[in-house]
Amino acid sequence: MTIHKYSLYVALLPLALSFTACHSSRAEDDEHTESQGVQVKLIALHKSQLDAGLKLPGEIKPFQFADLYAKVNSYVKNVNVDLGSQVTAGQVLATLDAPEMHTQLLEAESRLHTKEAMFRASRATYNRLLKTSKVPGTISPNDLDMAFEKMSADSAEYLSARSAIHEVQQMLSYLVIRAPFGGVISQRNVHPGAYVGPAGKGSDRPLFRLEEQQKLRLAVAVPEIYTDDAHRAEQVHFTVKSLPGDTFTAQVNRIAGSLDTRMRSELLEMDIANKEKRLLPGMYAEVSLPLPGKKDVYVIPKSALVSNSEKVFVIKMTAGKAVWIPVQRGNEADGKVEVFGNLSDNDQLVQNASDEIKEGALLQAVTK
Repeated sequence: MTIHKYSLYVALLPLALSFTACHSSRAEDDEHTESQGVQVKLIALHKSQLDAGLKLPGEIKPFQFADLYAKVNSYVKNVNVDLGSQVTAGQVLATLDAPEMHTQLLEAESRLHTKEAMFRASRATYNRLLKTSKVPGTISPNDLDMAFEKMSADSAEYLSARSAIHEVQQMLSYLVIRAPFGGVISQRNVHPGAYVGPAGKGSDRPLFRLEEQQKLRLAVAVPEIYTDDAHRAEQVHFTVKSLPGDTFTAQVNRIAGSLDTRMRSELLEMDIANKEKRLLPGMYAEVSLPLPGKKDVYVIPKSALVSNSEKVFVIKMTAGKAVWIPVQRGNEADGKVEVFGNLSDNDQLVQNASDEIKEGALLQAVTK
């Protein structure tokens, strides 16, 4: 038994010596690496400008549109247009009928004639008394004043009657539905004989929807983080699914100037000439929005930027050691990114940075 244990010890002794030698060699290599530092490639920091781009969904809308309703309770008499009809400004789209309003007009005209006759009579009476009063002692001042007051009252009633007839005539003009501008009828919801009005059955939908389509609007919601850069954009390019392979260009015409509180975005609008009517309101577009970068900012490769759960930072070599510098990231494009932080020109940054390079670690610059 003793001889067997001895033999086993003799057999394991070379393995133990080999392991000890390897461990000693690895420890020496680690000490050598620590003394030399982590080998890294460095880049010198300089200011430049990064022009980026952003792809966003957009919506094509009519340049202007109007939902046309009936202003008075009436029945549809004639409809002169249909779905898809091209109309011009002032064109009659439909005529309505309201017989009771014609009766109101006759009553208003009768009252106007009565009040006009009363006013003419009281004015004539006043003028005669005024002429007669020029002979002293013929007309008392009180009679003259009463005649003047009667004329004034009749004049007010006459003007009121004229106003009433104008009101009825104005309401009658609403029985003729006209196009407020040139465009296309995109909705028609009535037929002759239908009851329409400002309230009740028939008022839940417009008689017509009119859209201007020879000129369109492209609306794009830009996220808050990009709004400052989007203000410098002058034109955009966009495509639509129904016309693959075609790219359209539009100028930026309007900027909202405030954020949508729900989406936290700012609305940009572009005008689109659409005389050939290849584009339709309601289409969705994929918009390429150029983002001209800020001038004189620090731009670095994305590999030099480290982002973990705690912070976003770059690693600067100072006196041969790693220093973590917190930064804020800006626009990104073509593998580069804008950074903002406590940085200076010609700072030496680690090109391929990672959080495995601990702060304070020794660094050794390599050129390969």
